[in-house]
Amino acid sequence: MPVVIRGESPERRAFEEETFTVTVSAHGLLLMLAEIVSVGQKLRVLNPSNRDEREGRVAYRGSVHAGLAQVGIEFTQPAPDFWPVNPPPRDWNSN
Repeated sequence: MPVVIRGESPERRAFEEETFTVTVSAHGLLLMLAEIVSVGQKLRVLNPSNRDEREGRVAYRGSVHAGLAQVGIEFTQPAPDFWPVNPPPRDWNSN
């Protein structure tokens, strides 16, 4: 699924990168990213299909392959309605 990631480099340079998810859940996503990010770094995730934007933090950063690293982002708040999954799985319920 396509997403846009927004953030700031350690040098305070703003970046925006269009990329794609590997997997999604109510709690975040795993994606491929060219921008170098660090575990704990805050990022914004934009879903272009519904223009919803959420804050998250980098929970995992894998090694780079072909210029892209697997990056896990955990939302600061569960967001079961962020992804166009209908109906959402029962374990996505934020209650």
